[in-house]
Amino acid sequence: MNTSLSIQKDKFCFPGICLARTALQRILFIMIIAVICHQANSQVDQHVALGDKYFAAGEYFTAAGLYEQFLNPSKKEVSKANFPLNSRRHNQGGTGGNINRSDVLYKQAESYRLANYWVEAADKYKKCFEKDQAKYSDALYWYAVCQRSLGNFDAAEEYLNRFLISEGSGNVKRQDAEKELQTIQFIKKQVSRPDTVMYSVQKIGTSDGNGKGIFAVTNISGSKFAFTSTTTDSIIAKGVNPYHSRLFSAKMEGNTLQKAEPVNIDGVDVSFSQGAACISPDKNFLYFTQWKKENGKNLSSIYFSAKNRKGWSKPVLLSSVNKEGYSGKQPFCSSDGKTLFFASDMPGGSGNFDIWSAPLQADGTTGIPVNAGSIINTEGDEQAPFYHSASGILVFSSNGREGMGGYDLYSAKLNGTQWNTPENLGYPVNSSRDDIYFFTTGEKELLKNAIIGSDRGSECCLETYHVMKSSKKKVMSGLVRDCRNNSPISNAQVILKDASGKNLKTTTGPDGKFSFDMVNDPEENTLVITKEQYKQRSEAVSIESVNGSDWQTDVLQNVPLCIDTIEEKNMVIKAENVVTVYFDFDKSDLKERGIALLDSVSKVLAENIATTVQVSGYTDGLGSDAYNKKLSDRRARTCADYLISKGVDVTRISFESFGACCPVEMEKINGRDNPDGRSKNRRAMINISKE
Repeated sequence: MNTSLSIQKDKFCFPGICLARTALQRILFIMIIAVICHQANSQVDQHVALGDKYFAAGEYFTAAGLYEQFLNPSKKEVSKANFPLNSRRHNQGGTGGNINRSDVLYKQAESYRLANYWVEAADKYKKCFEKDQAKYSDALYWYAVCQRSLGNFDAAEEYLNRFLISEGSGNVKRQDAEKELQTIQFIKKQVSRPDTVMYSVQKIGTSDGNGKGIFAVTNISGSKFAFTSTTTDSIIAKGVNPYHSRLFSAKMEGNTLQKAEPVNIDGVDVSFSQGAACISPDKNFLYFTQWKKENGKNLSSIYFSAKNRKGWSKPVLLSSVNKEGYSGKQPFCSSDGKTLFFASDMPGGSGNFDIWSAPLQADGTTGIPVNAGSIINTEGDEQAPFYHSASGILVFSSNGREGMGGYDLYSAKLNGTQWNTPENLGYPVNSSRDDIYFFTTGEKELLKNAIIGSDRGSECCLETYHVMKSSKKKVMSGLVRDCRNNSPISNAQVILKDASGKNLKTTTGPDGKFSFDMVNDPEENTLVITKEQYKQRSEAVSIESVNGSDWQTDVLQNVPLCIDTIEEKNMVIKAENVVTVYFDFDKSDLKERGIALLDSVSKVLAENIATTVQVSGYTDGLGSDAYNKKLSDRRARTCADYLISKGVDVTRISFESFGACCPVEMEKINGRDNPDGRSKNRRAMINISKE
């Protein structure tokens, strides 16, 4: 068969057919354009395929960028893909095969959400359900979640209700939407609490002006802190993510980490990320997490290094707390050096990641790990444990409990060997985003000087915040009763003496109650109670209960105290240790001689710190018994008050009044009045006890 091509004037002839030159040119042009369009569409479609691969690997932000290149290609790609011959297919919403632009837009929204870019995710979700709510009904739900994460709670509630109205019981997201509504209600209660004014939350930055991506801050010593941050590797290998988390240390000045430097660890495998560390209280061991992504999943393990001259030794796998095929992370050493707390998803727990603990040993290793139990752990994730030894409180992060959305921080107090039910630390410690890491340098109060990790900022990524809660006002309340019949005693004087020697005074009310505003630890104080015709009582403060229901004030209830009445009996006094102060008739004012004697007594007490005094007041026989008891009490109190004014500790002084019970001189001789005898009975006797 003859297959040759013959060329005639203005014609191209094939066997059995001849075409005009212009017709052939037109066919060739169409073929060339078709090839160009196919290549352009293939190039654009590759962005989607590559984006899907990154999405599957958990590289969500990169995937979102590739989807963007498909949805909004460069001008060069647009000019080829939108050539007039391709206009029909473009207008139908397809490009390069059966790829639907709206489907890619939804993938992009998912990518931004999973990368915590909430503004971008909300925008893409909204475009999806506005185009086709029936097909993209889940976009309506996720848009509401984005609004909650952005702090737009009313908008979140509105769109959740729209989703629930439009979707039947068959939608798998319906239960999630109902739970999200409960979260919104919880948030609204939290942000409206009156005590939020007591909190201060400020972002912690670095001296280079960048605070983004800094998390898991923990104290090393003094003002020096370790933290985790992302850095770019100096050597970039093809196909290997050049961004890794590393451990840094810096000095904290105010709310700024100054001049951060890498923590020097020998023989670190640069293909791993390092972070979330703690240092043993003796400063000999560094415990930290190492992780890498495998098959789209982060696998992490806990390592430890020993202190050496350059920094820290080559990391050693802490085999006792790691289980092959499972992840362990976020170690925390208790301040007594006895326990290592950590998070793990290994078998034996309640859900995904659980809080565990293991005993620390002298060589840096640990004993057998123990799960914290179902009181702490849920079916969700519990992470980032911190144990505050001073208060016995465990702080951890969880997404499995009622909260403000995402991860919230919770606290649980150790009661013997059991944990109390965890409590949400509330707003503004928690936010509508993820709040994960916690550390405090407060010795007694958990939120006195706390540091938290949170992505509550307007953009993505964890940042670190300083949290300070003002102390609540503390009022100590007490009750004074009569020891004989338990009846309340009114108008008793109550003196509160603190450790510095400062005295506060008050009197009991008709109900026998008294109270003091406290500025220090109440149990470092002493109470001294006095009243006419009652024996003085000195007692250390002992708090039996605390009422913290008021957001401004904690009421500390002291144990009830009782005082005894003065008994009608003679008092045995050792004359060699007694100083006698005399008074004028019907008077309790100190005379010049009495002041001089009391000055001598105060000097003896100052020189002998173990010495105490007992002051006894007396009268002569004139007047009624009731009046004389009151007068003798005033004389004893006058001497006691003078000694206190000279700096004698109130707890070293006691006094009693005896009226006319114990004359030292006869007031009548042969039936006649003896004024000199009566003058010697108008006295106060100071018994000095040299123990």
